[in-house]
Amino acid sequence: MTTLIKTALLASGAWAAATFCVAAQSDIYKDKTVRMVIAGGAGGGYDLYARLLSQHMAKHIPGAPTIINQNMPGAAGITATNWAEKIAPKDGSVIVATYHVLLLEPLFGNAAANYDPTQFEWLGSVGKQQNICVTWHTSPVKTIEDARQREVTVSSTGASGHTTLIPRMLNTVLGTKFKVIGGYQTAESRLAVERGEVDGICGLSWTTLKTASPDWLKGNRMNLLVQTGAQPMRDLPNVPLLIDYVKNPEDRQVLNLIAAPDDMGRPFLMPPGTPKSMVSVLRKAFDETMQDAAFLADADKRQMEIDPLSGAELERLIKAAYATPKPLVQRAVSLMRGEEQPRSAPK
Repeated sequence: MTTLIKTALLASGAWAAATFCVAAQSDIYKDKTVRMVIAGGAGGGYDLYARLLSQHMAKHIPGAPTIINQNMPGAAGITATNWAEKIAPKDGSVIVATYHVLLLEPLFGNAAANYDPTQFEWLGSVGKQQNICVTWHTSPVKTIEDARQREVTVSSTGASGHTTLIPRMLNTVLGTKFKVIGGYQTAESRLAVERGEVDGICGLSWTTLKTASPDWLKGNRMNLLVQTGAQPMRDLPNVPLLIDYVKNPEDRQVLNLIAAPDDMGRPFLMPPGTPKSMVSVLRKAFDETMQDAAFLADADKRQMEIDPLSGAELERLIKAAYATPKPLVQRAVSLMRGEEQPRSAPK
């Protein structure tokens, strides 16, 4: 056999293998059903984002499978996230929409969090979940500097929630004088501000506020004191970042770790052990959906913030967080539990 013929046969074989691979991939989800398992109840923010994604993502998956939505609330999202690792089918038929605040719970020692986020197959996140501290427009407290000089009452929805943890951390690290008033439900915590029962809220999701209380924005009815996260949100380019007030390098590392889930936003995962071929197909479909004009128009109509992370970017953030030295992790836990004594205001 001549060299020319051998080369032609090899090239033909390679082309045939590549064609078979593409064809197999395009059929991988044909006539299949994919379950979108949502870690919260129907009607919540995560539920709405997951259902919007389901509606538009199916057409970007080769084979056009049917995507059905299934709510699995319980233990503030831990039930569904544990299920994703321990019980969920690993055949590519399951996507789980989990809460960003759960991604570091195993790192922080939560015994109920029986999952390893570094082992999940991450599809991506549809948007960030950075938090803000606000006071009502009539309050004399309009900046973080003001909050260092006088007591600021803020409503809270629970001892372990952001509306308690973030003002507590600000008091410790920045010397602010937030006083947390607990016992409110989510909607009531905002009404308490409007009624003048408290001065504001510290630790409120910006995307939640935009959707739930748009009149606060349109009417300029609040003072924006600070925002969490590594970069300013697109809507808030001039609102100071919490991290910019912190000069001590160790404090900055600890606060970056605590705030890392905010940048992870509204994440979607597949169970560990899912075939890489299927993960690759759904990652591509997810990325395409994030650029889909119809998807973006629907999100805009519903005032839903879209600021995506790819699966690879999300995976990198999670692995970086879990590589944090143990002493810094322990300090982060102490800070969140309020075990550190508040400091005086920085000079």
